[in-house]
Amino acid sequence: MHKARLIPVSGISSEIEAEQRAASALLAVLTVVRDLSLELLTPLGASRAHRATVEAFTEVVYHHEGRKIRPDGLIRVTFGKSSWTALVEVKTREAMLDVEQINAYWDIARTEKYDHVLTISNEISPIPGEHPTPGLRVRSNSPVQVSHLSWTAILTTATRIKQHRGVEDPEQAWILSELIRYLEHPSSGALAFEDMGPHWVSVRDGARLGTLARRDDGLADIASRFEQLIRYAALILGSQIGEDVTPILSRSQRDNPAARVAALAEGLVHGGTLEGSLRIANTAGDIAITVDLRAQQLCASLAFRAPEDRGARARVTWLAKQLEDSPDSLSIEAFAKSAHHPISANLGAVREDRALLLDDRHRTPTRFRVLQRAAMGMARKGGGKRSAGFAQSVLDLITSFYEAVVQNISPWQPPAPKIKRVEPEPEIEPERPSPFLPARVIEEHIES
Repeated sequence: MHKARLIPVSGISSEIEAEQRAASALLAVLTVVRDLSLELLTPLGASRAHRATVEAFTEVVYHHEGRKIRPDGLIRVTFGKSSWTALVEVKTREAMLDVEQINAYWDIARTEKYDHVLTISNEISPIPGEHPTPGLRVRSNSPVQVSHLSWTAILTTATRIKQHRGVEDPEQAWILSELIRYLEHPSSGALAFEDMGPHWVSVRDGARLGTLARRDDGLADIASRFEQLIRYAALILGSQIGEDVTPILSRSQRDNPAARVAALAEGLVHGGTLEGSLRIANTAGDIAITVDLRAQQLCASLAFRAPEDRGARARVTWLAKQLEDSPDSLSIEAFAKSAHHPISANLGAVREDRALLLDDRHRTPTRFRVLQRAAMGMARKGGGKRSAGFAQSVLDLITSFYEAVVQNISPWQPPAPKIKRVEPEPEIEPERPSPFLPARVIEEHIES
């Protein structure tokens, strides 16, 4: 006996059927659960009014350049006299989006005076707002825009709404939970990011041996996949904590996605390393992730300033107390002002002796860094018997580090400035003139 489900996963026998069922399930839920359609569609230009009407259709047919074009769906959001319409293309499992197909949908949307083309697949944009498919004709000033959502982004958004924000209507809450359950099932075709691609082993071993060259096959692919992994990790952590987690990029890398891939590839060639960072509001600092392929080791770290209202030993105590439930194996680095190198010790030893983080001159630490290291998964994919998957090992470290360190450290803030009251100066009575002449004046008079 099995519990009846709103969106069953049984009977999915082909990729086409998986796409059709996933598209229909998502579009139907968007028409009912306004919290989800607001979160997903408002950033694309749809009405933000909570009472807007959301309509969705599947298997719509258009005639374009002498042939039938059939997008997977159409969404229309209407409020008052305003209307926003988007064509939808859906891919599941490992199917990749096709640039010619998307460009054809864009042409149709322009002809029909629609507003948007939305693509959904398991591909993850390495940079927010950047479409993962190269060669699109759309420009930034085009009247019809093209956007992409990964199934992971949709699933984590639905999970965050359900678990952290809540849905007031109980029926809508149940419908949303059914969509989450469906997308989490392997048969739905909404896959987790776990595959580092066919070039992983050659690039991994080349980095370990120091034999990588800039023109080696697969170098850019691995760099791009790692950037997607960081983006995927941000989505997963965001769904766990109910807050936005943002990968950190320089302005030049945000404007030029190829620059980010090139920087990662350069790190692989010269140092055998990959690096990424995540930012979460109201935390003590950014999470830095470093992958050392030569040492086959992962490292997550958090740097933050020390409190300025106490002495050197008391600053170390402040940190140790915040990490009282964290593992002894964490590494702590203390940076004193003007010091060239930090003082380092394991948390377990620091608990016994605070002086281990003070140098011979007992200079006051101005900032700390906490590090957690872990073995790197070697396999291209997860679930192998001989070795853990690389992607999963990175995700496990980020989750573990956030739970053990980041969520426990409250960033120090200087105390609020006090009102300085100016005390009135005491009044000084003016000297009264003496009725007698000063002695000096009398002496001068006698001498004269």
